Amino acid sequence: MTDSRLKHFIAEGLLGQALSLISDLRRQSSVPERVLGLELNSLTSAKGSCSRESSYLLSRKDLTGRDRVRCLVVAATGQLRSGSDDAGRATFKKAVLLAESIDAEIACYARVLQLAAIASWIGPGAASLEVAPTRHLVTSAGRPDFMVRFHLALAEIAAKQGLLRRAHRQLEVVAELLSSFPNRFLQAEHAIRAGAVCLLASDPEGAAAFSHKAIGLAVECGAPTLEVVARSNLAHAFLSLGQLHLCHSELSQALSLCRPRGSAELGILDGLMQYALASNDEQLAGRISDSTYGHSLEIEQGHSYYGLWHLLTRVKWLYRTDQAEAGVAVAIDAIPRIERMADRNLLERMQLLAAEGLGRIGRTSEGARLMATAVTANPDPPLEMMAEASRVAGRLTARDDPLAAASHFDRATRILHRVGNLTACAEVERNAREVTQRPAVFSAMATGALDDGPLMVREDPPPWLDCGPRLPAAAYAERIAALIDLAAHPPLLAAETLSLLADTDTALHIRIVAAGPAGEVEQRDSFAAPEAPAWRDEHADIITIAMGSHRDREFAVRVLPRSSAAARATLLAVERLVQFAIALARARNQEREQTALWPEPSPEQQLGLVCVSERMLELVKSVRRIAPSNVTVLISGETGVGKELFARALHQASARHDRVFLPFNCTTVPRDIVDSMLFGYRRGAFTGAQDDSPGLIRAAAGGTLFLDEIGEMSLEAQPKLLRFLESGEILPLGETRPQLVDVRVVAATNANLEQLVADGKFREDLYYRLSVIPLHVPPLRERREEIPLLVEHFLDKCSHELQKPLLRVAEETLEYLVLYRWPGNVRQLANEVRRMVALAEAGAVLLPEHLSPMIAASRRTVPADQRTLEPTEMVMRLDQPLAAATEHLERALIQRALKSCGGKVDDAAKLLGLSRKGLYLKRQRLGLTERHSGLTAQEPPSGA
Repeated sequence: MTDSRLKHFIAEGLLGQALSLISDLRRQSSVPERVLGLELNSLTSAKGSCSRESSYLLSRKDLTGRDRVRCLVVAATGQLRSGSDDAGRATFKKAVLLAESIDAEIACYARVLQLAAIASWIGPGAASLEVAPTRHLVTSAGRPDFMVRFHLALAEIAAKQGLLRRAHRQLEVVAELLSSFPNRFLQAEHAIRAGAVCLLASDPEGAAAFSHKAIGLAVECGAPTLEVVARSNLAHAFLSLGQLHLCHSELSQALSLCRPRGSAELGILDGLMQYALASNDEQLAGRISDSTYGHSLEIEQGHSYYGLWHLLTRVKWLYRTDQAEAGVAVAIDAIPRIERMADRNLLERMQLLAAEGLGRIGRTSEGARLMATAVTANPDPPLEMMAEASRVAGRLTARDDPLAAASHFDRATRILHRVGNLTACAEVERNAREVTQRPAVFSAMATGALDDGPLMVREDPPPWLDCGPRLPAAAYAERIAALIDLAAHPPLLAAETLSLLADTDTALHIRIVAAGPAGEVEQRDSFAAPEAPAWRDEHADIITIAMGSHRDREFAVRVLPRSSAAARATLLAVERLVQFAIALARARNQEREQTALWPEPSPEQQLGLVCVSERMLELVKSVRRIAPSNVTVLISGETGVGKELFARALHQASARHDRVFLPFNCTTVPRDIVDSMLFGYRRGAFTGAQDDSPGLIRAAAGGTLFLDEIGEMSLEAQPKLLRFLESGEILPLGETRPQLVDVRVVAATNANLEQLVADGKFREDLYYRLSVIPLHVPPLRERREEIPLLVEHFLDKCSHELQKPLLRVAEETLEYLVLYRWPGNVRQLANEVRRMVALAEAGAVLLPEHLSPMIAASRRTVPADQRTLEPTEMVMRLDQPLAAATEHLERALIQRALKSCGGKVDDAAKLLGLSRKGLYLKRQRLGLTERHSGLTAQEPPSGA
């Protein structure tokens, strides 16, 4: 009964209850039960340390290998939490090495938890190096809990690297996985990551909603560790929203739950320091800074993840207390350490703070250069980062160009108002008042009934806009840049467009409208010239400029232009600028989608190979093992499998990699001159030998000679090749003395050499001398799992060569490619992709009709049948992979449901027995765009 209850609690993610059950039985607990209790305690306890129990268990000689791995993982995680990064990584390494010597499942367990811990406590740079081996194990294991933890770690890495859309996609994958096996603990972790991503994406309201959900789940599953993180996230959301009292309350509760002197406590104290600065309580901020700064230095000498984040707040406090020199020193010193961590978000923030500090101490030019470095390094920053860059630009330009500073401050305020970050708005106002030395006008904005009071924010228009004249070209150049920067955010793009059109005096009326999914139209903002007539929606001269969709709303700017030709020309120019900015934003987004998250190439990619199957990866390992030696290698395989690629990989991995690699196909020259081609000759050695020829062997001296189609070599040339392989000496025609040549020989064949030996067409002794180490490259039909990756590789390569950017292969097309037999192997696949790219238009989706007729006719998911099918029936072949059949069935069902419901997503979801979000995720995965389903593929689900 106890075992069944324990399994039930763990399966449901009720880890606190499971730990309580084990604790009640502690006296009669076996070693495995104590190990399980140690794991549960590590996952749920925020205050206690597991180091003593893990040390005790690791000292026991009766501990099994699997249990030892689990104890090492707990110990390593505790070390990382306490800030001992080097010790934690070393312990994780021991755990992984031991786990890999046991079996794949325990190795996957160790790898997944190592990846998650490094992503959380060290940073994305170190974590990204562990992704490739972890992904391989997770895919092989097939356990949904491992898959969930893996994707949660990927989401965290992506978010910290600034790839927020990728992080959102990873979290969507997690949500779909959790829908099939509800687990409270993993659901809480998902809500925590989603809240953190919302904070980075400038969505404090979304962050607050996810954090509230995470707190409830953490309490339900009895995991104070998760509750601490969730409350900290909620506090930062309240801080952004200006609800300072609630922020302080959540931080205080989180502090009471966490273990003293650890990294988590440092993060919470840093949040309290931010609260103190937002409350203008510099004394409280100073007291917290003094204690936390020393604490951060104790943790890995200030190199820990949370320690470096705390330095941001410390620099702000130093600036606030007129210690700019000290603040700049701290910021400049931290930048190289952050670069090694590879946290793009943190790096850009610290660079901008350092640039601000340089301006504060009179080194404005240096500050401007550093600001430019920070901004240009991230082509698509979050909105709050854009606002921060505008705030710093305002400070740097205030002395030389007050009007430019006003424009920067105004843009920062507009962005922050839009995302709801009222605390940052107040900081911009404080900066503007400080650098312009003018009285500011304030207005009260309510921030919550439970707060200490309203937050004071600047009124529009800003009071410093009466500065002197400024060169119009400079001002409008900045406005154009702002349009490009904000193009991915339709509400802000619309506001910037309205502002630009109003300043150019081209319109009588300007209105920002947002159309809802049911066709309702909401007016968001407007401008009217003093002499403008009354607005009429049906006015024939009104021009509508589309801004894009945002949260189920289609934004647009509607303009009634002035009647002059100059005004209409200016309006046309602005409209073209907006369209270009939107197109550029889409292109940048698609480029990011095609860019790898982890720039470090895998071991096989470093050798120029593309492979993921178990057999091919083992082959790559063999290549790496034998590369350092000079033994002869014989590579066999069908035509087109990539034998020469493996020969080149062998050369690249050897000490000869910087010398020549010389390929020679034995079928490209007549059999009677192979001898002279390989071994060379002296002038006059035979009729027609008018000059000396070194031969291929001497030409490849010091490097690698690749002999392709070795089975076609003439019997006359084979003895000389055998002598060279045995002695390293050659005797060219016309020479009297042999010459020693240092060359490594790699041979390849698509023939059965053993059969040729039996038939007397190939020397047996040469065969054995060539095949010291035989390598066999399997045909493509035996490693179909590599076809999607190969298609992506060839598509990227061919689209660049043929200048056809932004191409994509439809899922249905990929099904045909995966199921085809490929008698010509990889070479045939590469040629097929090149053919499709050559015939396609740039930006197209490659559909089955783009395939060559032979491949298109080779497989039908729904073949023609003798009888007429009903509209609700379909025929499906059973001799195809389950995934392909399932996907085709899902696609057909969704398309029919959407069609029968007239495109109404809610009705279609109800008909299919899905939630609206579940239908949205399936449409995204299946690529059901507007062309396929009559709806927009990017339409977000309600509540998302």
